[in-house]
Amino acid sequence: MDVNRVKQIISSPADIKVSYQGTSVWIDKLEADGKTATVHLRGPLEERSQVSIDELVEE
Repeated sequence: MDVNRVKQIISSPADIKVSYQGTSVWIDKLEADGKTATVHLRGPLEERSQVSIDELVEE
């Protein structure tokens, strides 16, 4: 996913489905480096991880 699409998804009020390595995630924020984002799993677990935006896929 490119950096502009990550920004659009973060600012959108819509529920846009995104996955990371086959798992559905929420994007919390784009990191300052512009190459990674903080995400957490959809559902009751809210463990956050930093991942490469290249590995995020819009469903």
